[in-house]
Amino acid sequence: MRVKLKGINTVKKRLACGTVKTFYYHRATGTRLPGKPGSDEFIAAHIEASTIAPKDSGTVAALIRAYFSSLKFEKKRPTTQREYKRMATKLEREFGTMPMRALRSLKVRGVFLAYHESIGRDRPREADNRLSLLSAIFSYAASRGDIAENPIKSFERLYDGNRSEKIWLENDIERFMAGASLELQQALILALHTGQRYGDLVRLRWSDYDGEKIVLRQSKSARVVAITVSATLKRMLDGMVRRGPFILARADGRPWFTEKDDKALGKAWREHAKAAGIVDRHFNDLRGTAVTMLAEAGATVPEITAITGHTLKSANTILEKYLARTPALSRSAIVKFENAEATHFANQLQTKPGKGNA
Repeated sequence: MRVKLKGINTVKKRLACGTVKTFYYHRATGTRLPGKPGSDEFIAAHIEASTIAPKDSGTVAALIRAYFSSLKFEKKRPTTQREYKRMATKLEREFGTMPMRALRSLKVRGVFLAYHESIGRDRPREADNRLSLLSAIFSYAASRGDIAENPIKSFERLYDGNRSEKIWLENDIERFMAGASLELQQALILALHTGQRYGDLVRLRWSDYDGEKIVLRQSKSARVVAITVSATLKRMLDGMVRRGPFILARADGRPWFTEKDDKALGKAWREHAKAAGIVDRHFNDLRGTAVTMLAEAGATVPEITAITGHTLKSANTILEKYLARTPALSRSAIVKFENAEATHFANQLQTKPGKGNA
C-alpha cells in the first residue's frame, strides 16, 4: 500500500550544469528529505522530521500551515487551493513571524487593516481576498482553540463587486449569438435558462439532466437545486451531440475545464464578446439577467430562489443584489397600478385650471 505523506514542499532548482533537480522538504521544520517520495529512506526522514518542533511554532506562520493541512482546505477545488496558496505566500511574508500572543492585542486589528488599505489603494479586490483568507485562517485557529478569537472576523471591504445593473440586454444577446461558435451559443442559452454560476455550468453532466429537469449540487452553497427545463432549453439539449460526460464541451468534445484550470470557456467568451463590441458584460452577469427575466415574467421571489439556489433567508435582498431595474418591470408595475381597484381614485385624477395662474 502506497503511503501518502502530507506537509511536503517541492522545490525545483537549476544546477550549475544546467539540469533541473527536484528537492523535497518537510514543510513544518524545513528539513530536507532525501531519496524519492515513497521510498523507505524518504518515509523514515519524514517521520523523524515530524517529531521535531516546527521552526515557526507559536507564530502566525504556524496557523497558516495548520489551515493548509486541514480537511477544510483539502475539500476546496484545486483552482481555489492554488489561489489560496498564492495569497498565503504574500501573507506569510508579511505576518509569518508575528507571535500568536500578539493576536490578543487590541492594536493588532489596526495592523491588519493598515495592510489591507495599503494593498487596496491599487488592488482593492486583491486586498479584500487576502484579508478574507487571513480571516478564514484565524477563524479556523480559533475553532481549534489555538487562539482566543479572530481579530479580523469582520471588516469593511474596499472592492464594490455589485453588478446588479450589469445585465445582458436583448440587443447584447443578439449581437453575441450572431457570430458566436455553437459551443458559446450553447453556454449562453444554458446559463440564461438556469441562472447558475460559471463553475457549476462547466461541470454540469448529462447525467444531471433527465429530459425534464436538471438537478445539481451547487459548489458554493452545497445546495441541491432542481430546475425544470424550459421548452427552449429542452430543444437545445435534446438536439445536442453528446461528445462526453459534460453538457458544455469544446468542439472536439473536451470539457472546458481541467483539474488545474477552469477558465478556458471564460477566456473564449471574453474574446468573442470583445470582438462583438460587447463591453462591461461578464459571463456571470447572465445569472443576474436570468433573475431579472424571471421577475419580468411574474415569478415570485421564492420561485426565483428555487431556480437560482439562493436561501429563502436572503429572499428579501435578491431584488437589491441581482435584480436590475428595467423598463419591462416599470411597464409591468404601471399596468398593475392602472388596473388595480385600490388605485382607482388616483387614476381618475386630472389637472384643473388653477386659481391665480400667471
